[in-house]
Amino acid sequence: MSARRLPPEWAPQAAILLVWPRSAGDWGGGLAAARDTIATMAAIIGERQPVILVAADAECRQSIDDHPRLRAVVPPVVIDAPNDDIWVRDTGPLTVFDDERVFVDFRFDGWGGRFAALNDDRLTVALHVAGALGRGTLERRSAVLEGGSIEASGTGALLTTERCLLAGRRNAGLSRSGVEAMLGDAFGATTIHWLAHGDLIGDDTDGHIDTLARFVAADTIAYQGCADETDPHFESLTAMRRELEALRAPDGTAYRLVELPLPAPIHDPDDGHRLPAGYANFVIANGCVLIPAFDDPADAVARQRLADCFPEREVILIDSRALIRQHGGLHCASMQIPAETAHG
Repeated sequence: MSARRLPPEWAPQAAILLVWPRSAGDWGGGLAAARDTIATMAAIIGERQPVILVAADAECRQSIDDHPRLRAVVPPVVIDAPNDDIWVRDTGPLTVFDDERVFVDFRFDGWGGRFAALNDDRLTVALHVAGALGRGTLERRSAVLEGGSIEASGTGALLTTERCLLAGRRNAGLSRSGVEAMLGDAFGATTIHWLAHGDLIGDDTDGHIDTLARFVAADTIAYQGCADETDPHFESLTAMRRELEALRAPDGTAYRLVELPLPAPIHDPDDGHRLPAGYANFVIANGCVLIPAFDDPADAVARQRLADCFPEREVILIDSRALIRQHGGLHCASMQIPAETAHG
């Protein structure tokens, strides 16, 4: 029997999942801009690999069919499945390899009970029943876990945050050792890297790691920095950097660290609260990396630093201001399905 393994995001992908924003959702006057962002993602990724686009209802399907950006490219595979929101990083399958490909389906409870989640909790089952995920078995788990809360190195290490997995909003009966056992069993993780620091103002996921620090290679982590000592993020993100500097990979070596700049504050146009904008929420797909952009000079800096990490991929900025209004980003809105050739 082979050891269970969670492939890193840069492993070959069979497809990528996206969810079309619902007209009955929380987007309000930002619906068209959010749909344009998802269409842009689908068009760029669709040039390189299959895209599976989930439509919640007939209006969603019609708007997908009518969208000019999607009509001009190889169309995505559209799957009809009820959903509550577009954040499929947290509601879709976490794909591992054992003796075969396995789609692990943890419970989703709306980020610790904050939001309605009944349809989103059923999404992975619906996609598997529809045959959208490809060959592989479905493994339903009773624990709560969101995909955005873990980062995989591909060599047995997982990166996560104490505030998300240990604060008690999820799996209150599990201790640190219990959570580590769960992660080891589900993903074959042999090393769990816990971060106690790091937070983006406005984040409502309790500190998902995919907004803070990301593996870009087995030995390299790109992380959200803050150079402005007057910014409220400075102390927390500086403490997180020190934690990252102290980490050791499974082979005992220190990680190479790549700092990403912090964009200037972006505020909600309705009530003025600060939104959790940052550059760590990028997406890795076959042949490309998609990076959030905020019409900020730091966009180009973030792009160059990540381009240096991915010299063989096209690195593309995508305006993410429509998504950040709902406290999400490009990575939150996508979930890769690793190719069967990613097993190894």
